[in-house]
Amino acid sequence: MTSARLDSIDLKILDAVQRDGRITKLALAQKVGLSPTPCWMRLRKLEKAGIISGYHARVAIRALAPIATVLMEVTLASHRQADFDRFERAIRDIVEIVACWSVGGGVDYVLKVMARDIDAYQRLVDGLLEREIGIDRYFTYIVTKTVKEEIVLPVADLLPEQP
Repeated sequence: MTSARLDSIDLKILDAVQRDGRITKLALAQKVGLSPTPCWMRLRKLEKAGIISGYHARVAIRALAPIATVLMEVTLASHRQADFDRFERAIRDIVEIVACWSVGGGVDYVLKVMARDIDAYQRLVDGLLEREIGIDRYFTYIVTKTVKEEIVLPVADLLPEQP
C-alpha cells in the first residue's frame, strides 16, 4: 500500500489508533464512519502493509524516577562504511540509548540517551570511548525540560497532496 492509495478513511483510522491503540473495533468503526467489518479489514490491510508497525503503551518514566535525558552528538574519526557499521553495531545493544539517528551536517549521529543520572550517562560515554568504536568527538546536551514531544504523527499533513 503506497501513500497514493490511502484515502480519508485510512487516514482517520491511522489517526485514531495512534491516539488510542486500545480502541475497540466497534469504537474505531464508529469514529471513522464505517461498519465494523470493513473497518477491521482496512485496519488489517494497513498492518499487513507495514504502515501500522505495532501498538505500544507510553510509560511516564519520570513518574517512577527522576531520569536524566541526554542528547548526544557524535562525530566519527573516519568515514568509511566499515566505520559507520562498527559504530552502529556497538550502540544497538545499549539499552540506555533509546534512539540514534544518522544525520547530515556537522556531525554523524544524534543519540537520545536515558540514564538514571548524569553520572550513569558519563559512565556510559566512558565505556563507549574505551571500546574504541571510532568516536572522534561528542557533545552532550542535558534535557532540562520537555516542551513538546508528540507521539501522534500528523500523517495526513506529511503525505504529498493528492489531486
